[in-house]
Amino acid sequence: MVKEYLYRGKNLQEIIKMGIEDFAKIIPARERRKIKRGFTEVEKKLLEDIRANSRDIKTHARDMIVIPEMIGKAIKIYNGKEWVMLQIEPEMLAHRLGEFALTRKQVKHSAPGIGATRSSASLSVR
Repeated sequence: MVKEYLYRGKNLQEIIKMGIEDFAKIIPARERRKIKRGFTEVEKKLLEDIRANSRDIKTHARDMIVIPEMIGKAIKIYNGKEWVMLQIEPEMLAHRLGEFALTRKQVKHSAPGIGATRSSASLSVR
């Protein structure tokens, strides 16, 4: 049995039918305020590309909020070095795009090099 997706008591079909103003009423205050203030020019262009069903959607708008129109679309988000492909899923609603395209790698340490500790100074270099 597949679990039905709910967001604040609304199923996915109800959320997709909502307008942006109605969706703004059920999301947290910070995201609601961003929608109420209006989108920037870059964010408006991103929405136009999404509505036009463009194949290769790229954006630098990491602070854009995921709205119901975006569900099911593939968007490339710039993380400062490369484009990260992101498939928008219902669980991403009301989050920012930048939350899913990390800008820093996880640090992975290996063994210490020669001279890194006192005991390694006495080892042969060969």
